[in-house]
Parts: sequence; C-alpha cells; structure tokens
Amino acid sequence: QVQLVESGGGLVQAGGSLRLSCAASGSIFRTNVMGWYRQAPGKQRELVAGIISDGSTNYADNVKGRFTISRDNAKNTVYLQMNSLKPEDTAVYYCNLKVPGVNYWGKGTLVTVSS
Repeated sequence: QVQLVESGGGLVQAGGSLRLSCAASGSIFRTNVMGWYRQAPGKQRELVAGIISDGSTNYADNVKGRFTISRDNAKNTVYLQMNSLKPEDTAVYYCNLKVPGVNYWGKGTLVTVSS
C-alpha cells in the first residue's frame, strides 16, 4: 500500500512563494512518475507539473517559469517550489504517483493566494 502525504500549503499574498512537499511511503516501483495536480473551486483537476524518476519534467503552460518541480529519489519525496504566485493559483494541490497500472493520490493541501 502506498501513502502520499503533502505539506506546505497555506495563505500567501500575490507575488509570494510557497514550497509544497509530498512524501511517498510503501511499496514504490523504482520507475515512476510523481507530480502535482490542482483543483480550484468549480473547476476540474488539472496537471501542474510532473517529474519522472530519471528527472525529466513537464509543466502546465500557466506555471512555466514560476513553478519548479523536483524530487529526492532516496527519500521518495517530490517538491513544488511556487514563486510569483497569483490569485488564480488558489486551489487544492494534490500529489500524484504513477506506477505501472496504478495511480495514487494524496489528500491534498490548500493553497490560497490573496490579491
């Protein structure tokens, strides 16, 4: 059984920064994809950023240049550094881990950006 535990959400003013962390525990395949999704009120969940175990990354267009995803394979932890935050970044951010045939989700952490 895999568990994902997020931390680092909170309230920040526009232009500020936050760093999210997600620690994975349990039986984890060596090759996997970890990522962050977000869901704003009344909207569908969307991909923010993903990172493969070899370090390859991808980002949503609306966060490129502001957000950076990274991972520590030894700790099975993924991070999301969020800079220049905007009110439209307000959402619940969910950690995701993909291994062959299975998708795991964290419970989410709320990020609120005030204008």
